[in-house]
Amino acid sequence: MLTTPEVVVLGIIGLLFVLIFATRLKIELIAIIILLILGVSGLVPPTEVVAGFSSSVVITLIGLFIITNALEETGVIQWIAQRLNRIGEGSEVKLITLFMATGAALSLIMNNVAAGAVLLPAAVRVARGSGISVSKLLMPMSFGTLVGGMATYLTTANILMSELLITRGFDGLGMLDFIPMGGLIVLAGLIYMLLIGRRLLPERTSQSTRFNQQDLKDTYELTDRMWNVRVLPNSHLANKTIRESEINAELGLTIAAIWHQRQTITIPKPDHVIYPGDELLIVGREDRLQQLIAWNNKLISEEKRKEGHELSIEPIEIIIAPRSDAIGQTLSDVKLNSKSGLLAISLWRDGHSQHTDVRKMPLQVGDAVLVIGQSEDIQNLSNNPNYILPSGEYSNLSINTAKAPFAIIITALVLFLSIFNILPLSIAMLGGAAAMVLTGCLTMEQFYEAVQWRVIFLVAGMLPLSIAITDTGLADRIGNIMVTALADTSPLILIAGMVLLTMLVVQIIGGQVTALLVGPIAINAALQMGVDPRAMSVAVAMACSMAFLTPIAHPVNILMMGPGGYKFSDFFKVGVGITIVTMVTMMIGLTTIWGV
Repeated sequence: MLTTPEVVVLGIIGLLFVLIFATRLKIELIAIIILLILGVSGLVPPTEVVAGFSSSVVITLIGLFIITNALEETGVIQWIAQRLNRIGEGSEVKLITLFMATGAALSLIMNNVAAGAVLLPAAVRVARGSGISVSKLLMPMSFGTLVGGMATYLTTANILMSELLITRGFDGLGMLDFIPMGGLIVLAGLIYMLLIGRRLLPERTSQSTRFNQQDLKDTYELTDRMWNVRVLPNSHLANKTIRESEINAELGLTIAAIWHQRQTITIPKPDHVIYPGDELLIVGREDRLQQLIAWNNKLISEEKRKEGHELSIEPIEIIIAPRSDAIGQTLSDVKLNSKSGLLAISLWRDGHSQHTDVRKMPLQVGDAVLVIGQSEDIQNLSNNPNYILPSGEYSNLSINTAKAPFAIIITALVLFLSIFNILPLSIAMLGGAAAMVLTGCLTMEQFYEAVQWRVIFLVAGMLPLSIAITDTGLADRIGNIMVTALADTSPLILIAGMVLLTMLVVQIIGGQVTALLVGPIAINAALQMGVDPRAMSVAVAMACSMAFLTPIAHPVNILMMGPGGYKFSDFFKVGVGITIVTMVTMMIGLTTIWGV
């Protein structure tokens, strides 16, 4: 019979899932709401409710974010990407090996999403030069960062599982606890991708990538979404500014260009006046176009266009970067036109292009936005960390490479101190972060901007829920149920069951939350069956990175969706195999390395 505290905790967990799937609240805000409920309910002592903000996990993550950012700002990571450009042209097998292995290597010392974001433009450029579809490279690269995250302590879920062990009175985990088994998984994943996975990868375009002008127009179906319309004297648009016409607000259509008195005006500003006789290049759905025609405007067929002018646009694609300020905002909110001189005409999400009402859609990590603009405006945008230009035609010019040696030395020293337990990882990381500022690798403004506060509040807000799951006895109860169900099996089967459970939950809510929910239960189940809780924790932590089956399971997958032109089914098709390979390799590692 469940006790009242256990029922309350289950209710809070249920509320957590409701808030995640039934509301538009950001996950970090949901974490704070859960924290407040736990504090008000008295399930967790007041001192422990807010203890997450001062925990070693949070300090370690803050230091990791800052050190990673310094490696990017000083050009260390970009230098690696440039080397890939030079040696990357070759066969499909060679390129998959190169980018998957590099993604795994970078994930040993930096955030998976950051590693993917840095390598993305390099993969596109190399694919173009080699005549290979970019969809053949981006998913292996994404999966490479995920398996690489299993081989290092410096992954959020791995750090969290270590903290859960410490709170139960056990020794925490370190770098050397993850590298041996994680290395086997990286190798096995690479072999799978080369032998089987690459044959299942889609080829969305016939050429190397879709990032030339015609490929972009075809991919975004612009040919069927672009219309030339003449403004008649009695038109609803006549003698009004674009803003006053409400063509976007009411119809969701975009005016990409205007032909006025023998002059083409590309990217007209919102205060530009539309005159009778003007020709408009409209982007949007045909049903909305019919509404525009009903506003007393005339559709111009190809045959009847004025001789001597061609009203057209040359687009380029940008991607919403991890940690972008644009996440959660609409295109109207970010004001690309007024701030950057660029006009957004379409958006790519979940394998489909959107042309209508795109300015009203909240932006997500990995969204690809098709824009038009002048070369200098696009170049300026390439220096904006909120966006990634995967075409590689525009490069970031603001990297301070003179400080790169300092960043490398500091990072190496932090890893040395951590691996050999000379200093606690949280202290080593924080010291490394301070050293990055003292040596000029980062300014104080960059120091603060580097921290992913979304992750910090998510982790600190969810830690009390893990405490409540343990303190109320719920973890013991669920662990006992699992042990009883698997009483006649081996400890390895118990761990395999927890790994499978963790992996399935990860596909829905991500690894960070999963570690805090499943972690306490897994540790208790291990203790009840006499299994080494550290071995169980390593397995569950690694399972939190097994986000192979859906693109929404991890932000690095989402980041690759647009540029790769992937569909949801593509990830499942390729991901099932690497999931099985990872689980089998993990069981072998638990037997041979951990003695389970």
